[in-house]
Amino acid sequence: MKGREALDSGAAIRLGEKTRDPNETRWGMLLVLFMRTVAGLWILQGLVQWQIVLTASGALFDRVSTSTGVGIVYFAVMDLLAAVGLWLATPWGGVLWLLVALSQIVVALAMPTFFDGGALVIILDVLLVGLYLLLTFEAGREPQRRSAPRRLATRLWTNSLRIWESWRD
Repeated sequence: MKGREALDSGAAIRLGEKTRDPNETRWGMLLVLFMRTVAGLWILQGLVQWQIVLTASGALFDRVSTSTGVGIVYFAVMDLLAAVGLWLATPWGGVLWLLVALSQIVVALAMPTFFDGGALVIILDVLLVGLYLLLTFEAGREPQRRSAPRRLATRLWTNSLRIWESWRD
């Protein structure tokens, strides 16, 4: 039993094992922190769009152009969906957020009055997208970084091989 416990590197408590290298960068953790911070910003943006829809005096969509109305509804829904995906730190959340950020840049260029501070929105989105791409690249380069599902899958595979070999003999 002692040998089996030594092989289980996924144990919750590990006695006598070395701690992680303090110089090791934690790009994955920085990426998740970044994604959750941006998720908070995108929740605020989505709520601002919903505030425009819900607090309008009179028929909002009769007073604005069709493209502005479509933009308001698009960003009201997509900002919140992207924020949820970013908060969960899922790949689809990052992709959806990139789509929404690029959409914001295009809309800010095409309709400068759609967002307050149109040039600032473009600059901020470009900086955030660049930082996201950098963090994602660096997190993917971490050689020692292994996610919890990968550890679990490796452990299940090793245990199933061990069971198969003991059953076969």
